[in-house]
Amino acid sequence: MVKVLWIAAALALAGPASAQVSSHEGHTGHAVETAAQPGSEATGQIKALDAKSGKVTIHHGPIASLGWPAMTMTFQAPPELLKPLKVGQDVKFTLQAPGNQITAIQPQ
Repeated sequence: MVKVLWIAAALALAGPASAQVSSHEGHTGHAVETAAQPGSEATGQIKALDAKSGKVTIHHGPIASLGWPAMTMTFQAPPELLKPLKVGQDVKFTLQAPGNQITAIQPQ
């Protein structure tokens, strides 16, 4: 009788564990969607630009979503995004963190 109760208890505990695994698998897709979501938006002024190497230095305002104060930083960006830009332009950009990769940028 004790063995039957012990097996029943083990099966009862195994049921929710299985449900958690399948539930966790469902969240995997959500994590991918979150990673693909747009990053933090910011505005600033281009201080230096090297479109060939995909580097742009921007003096940006505070980025509240990242907890960053205003500062001047050099970011990586796909070269094709930087080609139409010029030093001195005010821009609005989207930053993917971690990695500090600019995924969108346009003049203001």
